[in-house]
Formats: sequence, C-alpha cells, structure tokens
Amino acid sequence: MTHPTDPQLWPANVTVTDGVLSLAGMSVTELAGTYGTPSFLLDVADLRERAARYRDALVGAFAPLGVDVDVYYASKAFLSTAVARWVHAEGLRIDTAAHGELATAIAAGIPGADIGLHGNNKSAAEITLALGHGVGRIVIDSLPEIELVGSIAAELGVRAPVMVRVTTGVHAGGHEFIATAHEDQKFGLSLASGAALEAMERIHADDRLDLLGLHSHIGSQILDPAGFGEAARALLGLRAEFAERTGELVPEVDLGGGFGIAYVPGEEGVDVAALAADLAGLLATEAQALGTTLPRLSFEPGRAIVGPTMITLYTVGTVKPVVLDDGGSRLYVSVDGGMSDNIRTALYDADYHAELVSRATTAPTVTARVVGKHCESGDIVVRNVALPADVDAGDLLAVPATGAYGRSMASNYNLLPRAGVVAVADGQAREIVRRETIEDVLALDMG
Repeated sequence: MTHPTDPQLWPANVTVTDGVLSLAGMSVTELAGTYGTPSFLLDVADLRERAARYRDALVGAFAPLGVDVDVYYASKAFLSTAVARWVHAEGLRIDTAAHGELATAIAAGIPGADIGLHGNNKSAAEITLALGHGVGRIVIDSLPEIELVGSIAAELGVRAPVMVRVTTGVHAGGHEFIATAHEDQKFGLSLASGAALEAMERIHADDRLDLLGLHSHIGSQILDPAGFGEAARALLGLRAEFAERTGELVPEVDLGGGFGIAYVPGEEGVDVAALAADLAGLLATEAQALGTTLPRLSFEPGRAIVGPTMITLYTVGTVKPVVLDDGGSRLYVSVDGGMSDNIRTALYDADYHAELVSRATTAPTVTARVVGKHCESGDIVVRNVALPADVDAGDLLAVPATGAYGRSMASNYNLLPRAGVVAVADGQAREIVRRETIEDVLALDMG
C-alpha cells in the first residue's frame, strides 16, 4: 500500500497488517461483513483534526493583523447531521447551497448565525427558511435576487444580511467546469461590467437588506494558490471604490477556497498554513496602499476538509484481461459500485487510486482499470492503476480521497441503491447515512 509512506492520500488513522487495511482500529474485512459494500468509510478523528487545523491556520495567520476570520465547511462536498455537528464543534461554520443542505444543518442544531446560503437560483422557500432560521448571510448571485430576498425579508419582518458574489475574472482549478470565476459562467456578478458595483449600490439603498460585504470563489481543486492573491486585490479594490461612492466600507470579504487535495500517489494538497501567511502579507500591503482598514475575512476550504478523510470500499466481481491495440494488455477489475458512487472520473476525467486491502500477496503488479457495474462504457472508477496480478472475485479494493463529492453526487443509475456512510473512531463504527435498499428505491415508484 501507499500508506503510510504517502499519508496525503489516505486517512490519518489507516494501518495495514498482513495486507489487511484497518481504519481507526477496525479492519475493512470486519466493516465489509457488517455494513456491506460499496461503503464510504469515514475517519472521524481525521475529519475533526483537519477541521481544527484549517481553522487554526487561517485564523492564526491574520490574528497578528487584528483581523477576525471565519472558516466555512462545504456542505456540497458531503453533509450529514453528524458531520455538521463534528465540524461545527471544531469551530467551523456551515456553507449551504440548497434546501436539503440548509435543512440538514438546521436539523443538526447549527445556529443560524453560523450558516450561510449560496446558490445561483435560490427558491423563495429556501430564502424563507434561511431568513426564518436567522442565517448569518445570504450570498446574492444576481440583480433580480436582490428584490426577491428583500421582499421575503419584508414579509418576515427581518433585515436580511447579504453579501455580493463577485466574478473577478480570476479563475483556477482542475477542470474547466469547476473554474468558477471567469465571466462566461452562471455564478456571480461581474466586476468588469460593473454589475457587482451596481448590486452593492442597490443593496445599500434598500432598507430591507444589510450589506455585509463581498464574496469570491475562483474555482475548485486549486493546487496553485497564486489566484487567491489576485482575487483578493480585486475585491479590496472594489470595496475601496464603493467606500469612495458611499462613505461606507463594507465590513467583510469572503475569499472562497476550493483548496486542492491529493488523489493519486505523489500528489500534495495545498499547504494551508503557507497560503494563509502569504495572503495575510498581501492583504495588509494592499489595504495600506488603498488607505483602508482590513475587513473581517472568511474562507471556504471546500473538499480539503472531508475529502481525504474517507475511503470507498468495494468488493471485486468480474476480472478479465483485455488486449490493447498496441499489443499490450489491461486487466479490467469490476467492482460492485461505479459511477453511481463516484461520478467524478466520468464527469471531470478525475484521477483516483486503488489498493487491494483484504489480503497480502506477493504477485507482481499489472496495469489495471477499476470499473463499475453500470451499463456505460464510461463507468470507470480508476482509469489506470497497478494492482496485483492475482486480484480476484471477493477481494476488497479501497479507493482513497472519496469524502468529497462521492456520496453527495451519488445516483441510483440502473436503480442501484446508494452506498451508506460508516463513521469509524476508536475501534467502533456506526452508519451515519444508511445504505439504501431495493425497498427504498421501489418506495418512490408510485405505480
């Protein structure tokens, strides 16, 4: 196995004995026997430690400047009531983007002040629920949304706290579809066209709304932190321009996040401490040049909190060698899940890794492709990986770094029930999201 020599790739509390992987004191063979496969296995202690580490790094970097910092957990990566409680206990707030995420955070007991609501097409029901729960902020994503939020706030007799999402022209990330700050896309209000400034002025003139500040998100799976500095300069400049027009300096700026993680051996995630230190210096210099004070800051690390803390456990079924056009061969290893529990390989051409984790072997490795059981040629979990030549039906494979966007983007394609999520800590395990059954799938069919 690559762990523990490659700890960036696997959860912190993984060990291997005689070829069998254990997570937080429980072997995968035991977990598979109890909870079945495919299953998402969550290292609870690793999740909480990562949440605390990101909070400490980001808060600590700006403390010498007298700047308060909030860190938001990305519901879209993966959310359950248990996870919401764990990360909130470590000092993180919760970022939501749809009714289900918002309802889950509320059900977990998260105070409204520690919840934010995003989204480019928020419904009246979502806004009403958010304002009724007293959320700390609603991120305005379009000009028409200003009136929608204002009218609902008036009906409820509250003043809505809002931020303006700004497309700064800076974009970064691992794939075109997850680079979220360029102009030709659905999110935010353009800085270049003046739409962002217009939104700020409209909100400032609306007694139903309280303009907290500006928000930017430049992408996802970002491994090069340079873009954050450029976006920060743009936001601080817009903040200063608005102050010149109105005499008011908005109190908060959210620089987003989308920090990258390792998915295959040899990759490294973002060094959050170094990133935070660099940004602190840059923002202090920029604010001084603009003649403004620094705002309160917030960050959204995204997948970096939960992504590395989960693995997906599969059982191998059909194994067959395929002769390639160049005369070589590839071993196709079919597992009992696939694109229904990890769509990212098909959707983003994402790379993943896999290991045989249920037994020791001295067999040489061969070039393999891990595929699912769905009726699609693109149903690939791991495109290329070295696996033992004797991998066979009944073996267990583990795919690391699947905590983000595995279960949250899961589907019932081919009417497969969705995998459960099993939380493991101190030699004990429990399901925090129940595995679906065929009965669950049929229960939605009204006949």
